[in-house]
Amino acid sequence: MKENADKARSLDTAAINQQLREQADQAFKIRFQMSMGQAEGLKKLRSLRKERARMLTVLRERELKAAPAAKVEAPKATKTKAAAKPAQPKAEAKTPAVKKAAAPKKTAVKKAPAKGK
Repeated sequence: MKENADKARSLDTAAINQQLREQADQAFKIRFQMSMGQAEGLKKLRSLRKERARMLTVLRERELKAAPAAKVEAPKATKTKAAAKPAQPKAEAKTPAVKKAAAPKKTAVKKAPAKGK
């Protein structure tokens, strides 16, 4: 299993994306054949799903390696925006709560027993 992940890591991003598309097509064909009762490719389908997950994991790892550089620059930009925004007075921000009038209580009406036999 580790070998498969190492193979995926050795590929470039474009090659991984190409293999993901091919595997998605192949998985669709296997699922379609299984629904028609033509093939019993459950093992193949499972292995395709696992291989796809490995490749997506490698892509995510690469994305996260590139992300720390972007995180360093982001806080600097947010500080300047916060400083430029004027503060709102607290008196205007809060509004007093309005109490609702209590609704009259409903009283139960007893029905008279029906006269009959």
